[in-house]
This record gives sequence, structure tokens and C-alpha cells, in this order.
Amino acid sequence: MEQFSEQFLRDVVFRGIESDELDYKAAQSWTALTRGGRGKIIRHLTALANTKGGFLVVGVGEDAAGRPSLHTGVSDEECASFDPSTVGTFVNRCVEPPIDFTIERPLIDGKRYVIFIVKPFSQLPHVCCNSVDTELTMGVFYIRTPEASSRPATRAIEMQQLVQRAMRNQREQLARVLRGILYESGTFHGTTSQSQFTDTVNSSAEFFKRRKNPSKESCILQLSLLPETPASFDLTGLRKAAIEAWRWNPGFDFFDGENIEDAYLTNVSLRFMASKGNWMWQIYKTGLFHCIGAFPPGNTLDGELLRIWSLCITSFIGRLYAALGQQEEQFLIKVELFNVENLSLVCAPGTPGTCKIGKIEFEFSRSAADLAAGSAAHAARLLKGIGERFNLTDAQLSRLTAPCSESEGMLR
Repeated sequence: MEQFSEQFLRDVVFRGIESDELDYKAAQSWTALTRGGRGKIIRHLTALANTKGGFLVVGVGEDAAGRPSLHTGVSDEECASFDPSTVGTFVNRCVEPPIDFTIERPLIDGKRYVIFIVKPFSQLPHVCCNSVDTELTMGVFYIRTPEASSRPATRAIEMQQLVQRAMRNQREQLARVLRGILYESGTFHGTTSQSQFTDTVNSSAEFFKRRKNPSKESCILQLSLLPETPASFDLTGLRKAAIEAWRWNPGFDFFDGENIEDAYLTNVSLRFMASKGNWMWQIYKTGLFHCIGAFPPGNTLDGELLRIWSLCITSFIGRLYAALGQQEEQFLIKVELFNVENLSLVCAPGTPGTCKIGKIEFEFSRSAADLAAGSAAHAARLLKGIGERFNLTDAQLSRLTAPCSESEGMLR
């Protein structure tokens, strides 16, 4: 299972709003819990795994209004009681197939918390195989709702969604196996899909230029995510995933503070066109993501603005694809900057670095889960790729790619 940064886990603890991927529990000891109390935790874990994965945090109680805002943490004894092997054995005696989860016990602001990190099911949904008091019923599939309820899947559409997700997971697994075989035999190169994605990116860029009409001297920055395997999402699903990714960051000052509600559907994509600035992004039904923007014309590029944009975009796309159930999908991430010859990047200390080539381009591959878990680290990777081509000094590169704590404060 992927590793989560300390900052990410802190964000989870202080998110303060339960959802279909996040639940809070007051401080408690696993060994002191009744059988029913343990069953309740298992119900939440099962529901999370059957929906899209998520987190259960122990050490956050509710205030008088029922909000999870009392960050008490857990005692050392309570923390030690959540031994992964002991808890895992009990949990997976009640659920089939076994739930894929880990237990983290981070120290945050001087307090210890217990965080269950639950992966969504990979092949078959999880069913309760042993009843536990009134909390678990044998033969029931539990799901997590947007209202933060962990309940049985009782409606036909809910069961259908579980089946469809299982079938999609199995198709994706088979596709990965077949691609591996074909690549090894040298009979498949995936050029058709990549060519189609490239054509789509070019069309999106042309649409942006027609609508925004940036100056010919403006620096154009674009980032594209090309999935390893073309998907087939419905438009409503794209909108829901974008809203889910957006709401993870209250006050997410993405593209001049505009609202995700301003995004609109086309025949093939969800499109966001900023009204205040020269920015646009689109997520396509095929799974392709394209973001493009134009900086004001001039001789310099603001390094801090670039830092903020990098953190925004990596955080958003990681959570976007996680919300689409694409955590394990690999993406080719392409970064391009145009009109950069003799442009200077301002990044203290020292004089600005200057780019000596007309176009910057580089790429790397990552999974959606990796992007969501370490947005700051991937923002730093992106910034390093840009900063190197502006011939920044080591000190300037270190500042540009330093942990984005200041930027995060501006975004939240």
C-alpha cells in the first residue's frame, strides 16, 4: 500500500467533515471494546473498502453540535492496543475477501492518532461472513454513502454499482496482464491510443487559444495526463469526481479562486474555463486530463506563482482520479512550456535564472494513488524539471522545490 506523507495524514485528521471516504471515532482502546464496538469499526472499514477506500481516524471526538472537532488524540495504551496483526485477524474473520488496510499511528501537534487506511476492493466486493451483535449481519454488503453512513447495500442500483466496479477491476487487471504479454513479445506499442490523446490535447489547446486569445509573447504552460489504458467515463461521473476532488480543500484557491460549479459539460469532457484568468482544464471521458494557461507577457516568470500552481494541480488531479476509482492506473504526465527563450524565472536568492531554449518539455509516469498521497513531492518534481531548464542555481532550485508549507497555507 502506498505511503502517505505526514502532512497528508495531518490533513485527514483535521479535515473535520465526515464523508463517503472519511470517518472519525473518539479515543478508545481496541482491547477494551465490546464485541459490538469492534463490529461497528469493521462495518465502517468494510463500507469504505466497498465504496472507494478511505480513512477511519481514532482520537477525534464530537462537540455538542455533533461535529468531529475534539482533537484529543489517544493515550499510549490506547494506541498500542491497535496492533495491526491483532486487529487484522479479528477484522478478516468477519469479512470475505480480506480487507486491504494498514494502521498508521502518527504524532500530530504533540498528540497520537490511530488512522486506518483502507484500499478499495481490487477484484470482489467484501461481504460480511460472520454476524457481530447488531452491527454486522452475515451475507450483507456494506457501503459508504455521501452522508457518511455505513449501511447495507439494499437498493438494486447499489448492488449493480458493486458488480460493475468488480467487473471493471477485473477487466483492468486482465488488460494489464495482456499488455505485459504483448509488450514482452514486441507485438504491441500502444501508438494508436497515444496518437489519439495527442490529437485531443492539440485540439484542446487550440480551443483555449481561440477563446482566450493570449498574446503571442505570453508563456504558455500545459500539463497533460495520459492514461495507460483509455477509459470510458460518463459525464455525470466526471462532474461528481471533480466536485469531490475540489471539496477536499476548503478555500482551494485554484485558478483565481473560482468555483467548481463554473465547470460545464461538453459532448466529450468536463471543461473549466477561468473567467478571471487565462486558464482552462478539461477531463475527458477517455480519462485524459489537459490543463493549459497563459502567463502575462513580460520578461519574467514568478517562481512563487509557479509553486502554488504546481501544488494545486498535483493535489487536484491525484484526488480527481482517486474519486474516479483509478487509484492503481498509471498515467504519463507531460509538462510543456512554450515561448520561454530568454524568459527569466524569479526565485530568490540571487539573480533570476534564464531559459535559453524556446520550449521546455519533460514527462514522467505515476499512479493516481501516488499523486494523491504525495502532492507536495510531485509538485517539487514538476518544479525541478522546470527550474533546471531555467538554469537555476542549486540554492534557487532548493527554494523552488522546498516543501510547500507556505503555499499550502495560502491554498487552505
